[in-house]
Amino acid sequence: MKVNGTHYRSLWWNTDLEALEIIDQRSLPYEFKTQSVNTMEEYAAAIVEMRVRGAPLIGATAAYAMALAMKLDPSDANIDKAWDYFHETRPTAINLRWALNRSKALLLPLSPDQRAAAALQLAHEIADEDVDINAAIGRNGMALIKEIAATKKPGEPVNVLTHCNAGWLATVDWGTATSPVYHAHNAGIAVHVWVDETRPRNQGALTSWELGSHGVPHTYIVDNAGGHLMQHGLVDLVIVGTDRTTNRGDVCNKIGTYLKALAAQDNNVPFYVALPSPTIDWTIADGVADIPIEERDAHETSHIQGTLPDGTLQSVKVTPDGTPSGNPAFDVTPNRLVTGLITERGICPASEQGLREMFPELASKAGGV
Repeated sequence: MKVNGTHYRSLWWNTDLEALEIIDQRSLPYEFKTQSVNTMEEYAAAIVEMRVRGAPLIGATAAYAMALAMKLDPSDANIDKAWDYFHETRPTAINLRWALNRSKALLLPLSPDQRAAAALQLAHEIADEDVDINAAIGRNGMALIKEIAATKKPGEPVNVLTHCNAGWLATVDWGTATSPVYHAHNAGIAVHVWVDETRPRNQGALTSWELGSHGVPHTYIVDNAGGHLMQHGLVDLVIVGTDRTTNRGDVCNKIGTYLKALAAQDNNVPFYVALPSPTIDWTIADGVADIPIEERDAHETSHIQGTLPDGTLQSVKVTPDGTPSGNPAFDVTPNRLVTGLITERGICPASEQGLREMFPELASKAGGV
């Protein structure tokens, strides 16, 4: 997408430096900063500290991390060591494991002298594939927006509610939940986005920054406003992303997504999930029981980041001294609350049958769930 008129991916390879370049998302939406990632420790920190975030982007970053590991030491032992090291950085997003497994499967049959180049080439391919997948999700999801737009008065926008940042910044480009919005906007369809703030890290601000940079009309709202807007007919559909989806269509996404799905069902508002196929975990069925939920640092809930009047970035404490804070980063929305899954191949029901029919070769490879 574009930043001040210049197209950026969320990560890219710097051939001169032989290093990965990323956007440091901790500084957004206040300051746009990029940085090079050069060491194993820097790769791990980029993922853990959420300099890069979003399941697809984490997966692509992990692929480049494996390429660096092979450059440093292309032994069998180091493949396993690097896999373990990076797999521990973020336990919930399945794309991380998917990328590490894909790298490992490619590298083990190769001789050590072939591994560094092969791993780097695979990382490039994973990044490019992510762009193509998200563009296809956008085209397929745009059909939903177009259908609703046909029922509107001239100039009246389709109102989409989203949660967290499942946008360009969470992927290599386009985003997942935002891709249909960008495609609709680019096609001249009037669309407006209700952007949940998404506490505790206020990742909705990233979505607002993205949409504003692209010229998409939007309104930033507190997390608890979504149900009220649905009750008053101000939301036409909900589109969210996913960090892991089970083989029967349960969806794990940023904390608070489940509550939006409940409100959507109570108000007959369609609730769609933008789902890239690498985010499907074919090995599990029950999302509530089987998906590990990352518990992040309590500091994220007890403090909030913003800018002072002079523009200085500051973290401010908002809880009383001595008050403990819990910080589960994700929740699970059962498939019964999901209207449909928007994939790169089309839209399917959130069900075992729906996923198997959409991705038969992946289901078969995983054991025919």
